[in-house]
Amino acid sequence: MPFRPTLRQLEYVVALAECGHFGKAAKRCHVSQPTLSVQVGIVENNLGIQLFERTSATVQITPIGERFLRGARVTLAAMSDLMDAVAQDSAALGGIVRLGTPPTFGPYFLPTFLPPLHQKYPDLKIYIIEDRPAAIETAVAEGTLDCGVGPSCGEPSLTFIPIGCERLYLGVPANHRLAQRSSVAVKELESERLLALGSGNRLLENVQHLAKVSGAAVVDDYVGTSLDAIRQMVSFGMGCSLFPELYARAEFRNADDVHLLELTDWREMREVGVYFRATAGRVAHFEELAGRAKDAALALGVR
Repeated sequence: MPFRPTLRQLEYVVALAECGHFGKAAKRCHVSQPTLSVQVGIVENNLGIQLFERTSATVQITPIGERFLRGARVTLAAMSDLMDAVAQDSAALGGIVRLGTPPTFGPYFLPTFLPPLHQKYPDLKIYIIEDRPAAIETAVAEGTLDCGVGPSCGEPSLTFIPIGCERLYLGVPANHRLAQRSSVAVKELESERLLALGSGNRLLENVQHLAKVSGAAVVDDYVGTSLDAIRQMVSFGMGCSLFPELYARAEFRNADDVHLLELTDWREMREVGVYFRATAGRVAHFEELAGRAKDAALALGVR
């Protein structure tokens, strides 16, 4: 039978890759440094590959080690799912949920979503991680996160439960030719410059779609890192951009440097929902979360 690393050995490899240091990885795994070093060496020797490059100061994972690491994470996540499936802790939805959400959505949704959830499940601990949607989807697929909430999911291995759709508004500078209007037709945006967030953000796709149907151009010499940064660039006259409904409500209430307009003949919206691994042993827990999230979306008027 070919060599198969144990789950414990896979945990050592993952810890070393993430810590980049034998001592820190050993501490995280609650073993001695020699033990961890020997076990990682056993995996490398028996597989006949070098997972890590070792120097006196650092530990760097090799390209083949990166491939092994992805498989190790998926394997450990599958075992975690199996254990979750037999766990009897439904009173607190499993006790802990590691939830990912993008900064374009989470800060404006979670204050409505989390308090009722905590009231219903007071022993449930939720750890929030903010990142780009694409990065969250990867983390959920690999088991680093339990589930995500935000724009529609593009990862086919994940189950996505819609909870609502956000409208998208066009933001223009205060001195723009359209700034005194309340709405605009798509054809009026021809040759306009559209600012967008960087890759891995669903809003980039929305901006690209608008550019395609209107004849506007997506600015490629500036990539926004946040909606706040995009808003500042719009206020400086660098271009126009799309802003989702919840962000617009929270951040544009007293704004006079950027004006929001409705797009009268473009009905694209931003679908949002809860997503998780289709193989997760806690599907019932995540479906309950999705139901509570839909209640919060309805309370916010996102339908």
